[in-house]
Amino acid sequence: MKKLFIDTLGCQMNKSDSERIIGMLSHFGYEKTEDEKDADLFIVNTCAIRQLSVDKAYSRLGYWGKIKRENKERDIKIAICGCASNLEKESLLKKFPYLDLVFGTRNIFELPKLLKEIEDKRLCALNDLPIEENDYAIEREKSVNAWLPIMEGCNNFCSYCIVPYTRGRERSRSIEAILKEAKNILKQGFKEITLLGQNVDSYGKNLEGKPDFAKLLKAIDELEGEFRVRFTSSYPTDITDEVIEVVKNSRHICECFHIPMQSGNDRVLRAMNRRYNVEQYREIVQKIRKNIENVTITSDFIAGFPSETFEEFEDTLKAIDEFQLDYSNTAAYSPRPLTKAGKMVEDFIDEEEKKKRLAILNDKVKEASLKSNEKYIGKTLEILIDEVKDGVYQGRTRNNKVVHIEDGNKYEIGQFVDVEIKRVTTWCMFGVGI
Repeated sequence: MKKLFIDTLGCQMNKSDSERIIGMLSHFGYEKTEDEKDADLFIVNTCAIRQLSVDKAYSRLGYWGKIKRENKERDIKIAICGCASNLEKESLLKKFPYLDLVFGTRNIFELPKLLKEIEDKRLCALNDLPIEENDYAIEREKSVNAWLPIMEGCNNFCSYCIVPYTRGRERSRSIEAILKEAKNILKQGFKEITLLGQNVDSYGKNLEGKPDFAKLLKAIDELEGEFRVRFTSSYPTDITDEVIEVVKNSRHICECFHIPMQSGNDRVLRAMNRRYNVEQYREIVQKIRKNIENVTITSDFIAGFPSETFEEFEDTLKAIDEFQLDYSNTAAYSPRPLTKAGKMVEDFIDEEEKKKRLAILNDKVKEASLKSNEKYIGKTLEILIDEVKDGVYQGRTRNNKVVHIEDGNKYEIGQFVDVEIKRVTTWCMFGVGI
């Protein structure tokens, strides 16, 4: 068996893509290794959302190039895939002379063929349309949760975001293909499925008959077994009443919505090319909270978007408070090539000022997270055990809260347990089984 070393950077979609790569190559004489010095094939699966992620990927290539030069007697191959590949294309072969293969997010299923082609030449393989899926087994990480992509790409073209240029336009998988994979996941013993897409609420728009996201959720919820379903991410104005109703009445779908807001100021939202304003975001949050008990709503925010004033930034802090957001991912603005905001050079905000705003934003997120957790003291919640460390069992609630069980009892990974919450901290809760 040849040895494969794969380094995965970025989002859950990349992690899912890497699982497909590992599983597929296991049918062609490769096995995964954690030791870089043993590898015959190196692959870095890249993220291009921020320049720091791209730089990290290039650093990995440089290190692997050194290993390749020092082991000329071995036929070592180096490949790069993911979003940076779709962005930089053929230029990567010039930039890294020891790189053998550049392939895109839509070329994963033809990787075995590409590896044969690079036996005697270097190659850049990037397709606009996805290669037809195959049925090779997926080598999923041992866990209670499994990633399940339902669509890829984005049509929104937010002014700061590079995803439409790297992942392409929205393309949905068929309900039949998704249900088949979901059933296989459950047969393998996973207890939780996370549906992935850049904008899951746009699911089905490119498919015949235009099956929508609510229909897909309902079909998955009707599968037999004891399991949970999560999904990420949602675009605020694409969340329909039907989706809310399905989540409200489902057995398996978790009461958790990740709804990126990005800014709490209307002018900044327009500059970001987000297709909603603060009032519209308010309406969707209020509707979800009114209809679904114990629902968690999380978000994303950018600090220091070009031309954002400090007063406009403070509107973001107010939004986190007003909408009682349970948790938010945060980042300082990072200019990306091809994007409209990346060309707003005269409006760029000083790096130190961005760091200052990000620190303030993170403090607000911590404050909101603690308030959110405090609401559950004294309540009994269903926990799915996913880890044990130093004798302490950890799991997550349906609404995605981390809970440590402190009753001294033994549990099994993958077991569902009712836990009474006794105390909380900023990032987790503590309780006892009942």
